Amino acid sequence: MSRAAEKKAFIDELFVAHPEYAEALTLFRELYSSLEGKEGETGISVALSDVPRATRLLKGIPLIPPAGITVDRDRAVAFIGEVIDVMQRVGNDENGGLDRLRQGLADGSLDILGLLRAALEDDRKVILETALAVRVNPPLLEFALQTPLRTALELVSADVDPAEAEGWREHFCPVCGSPAGMAELVGEQEERHLSCSTCFYQWSFNRPDCTFCGNKDSEKLTHFFADDGPHRVDVCLVCGRYMKTRISPDGMSGVSPEMDDLSTVLLDLVATQEGYRSCK
Repeated sequence: MSRAAEKKAFIDELFVAHPEYAEALTLFRELYSSLEGKEGETGISVALSDVPRATRLLKGIPLIPPAGITVDRDRAVAFIGEVIDVMQRVGNDENGGLDRLRQGLADGSLDILGLLRAALEDDRKVILETALAVRVNPPLLEFALQTPLRTALELVSADVDPAEAEGWREHFCPVCGSPAGMAELVGEQEERHLSCSTCFYQWSFNRPDCTFCGNKDSEKLTHFFADDGPHRVDVCLVCGRYMKTRISPDGMSGVSPEMDDLSTVLLDLVATQEGYRSCK
């Protein structure tokens, strides 16, 4: 079964168990159905640095340098076109911005490689300027770019042995440099593990610091529970960011970070209603 098919099956189960999630997850259900078996067709190629992995990681440098991302433009445009098709089917294109995005990518007036690298590096200036030029909502542009990036980089991170990153002490991903998207407290000692918001690689970060701003003041780090489930929401009162955290006293849950993120969308709603912003 392909990765997209596995994700689609997981969401189908969520629809049955939690029908209240339907509206929030319809986009992802349609997306994984459309991309099933096409995970290798993003047009994105990733080259790890020639510098030995251990050397880069010891210096706090992610394995994938910005220049390591290259693109077959035609294939990438076709893949993003499928993503845009799905977004339009579920009604996420009120002002025609996605059609303008599609056209700009197809005719070369938009630099697809530059945009993908900007999305990976979270270069807000490039993303916002492009969204303004195309007249598309920035979150829609980011979703269209992040989907092929995540698809391509997940395949790369799956081949990185967790043992290689044992000495990694940074709050960002040792593989692609993206911020963490989820956390997990494992075992009775609650060893903290983070998972990447882009390539979904998991690494140990056994410190209570805010994973976004690095705040270490325990009086300005708090958390809350929204229900009786195995998750809580960790909050930094300095930067106003939050991180969803799974509590797994019996060891690693084995749940895919991406699916764990999707299955807790209601926690995102609660956190944003309280005025906190996601770490992603």
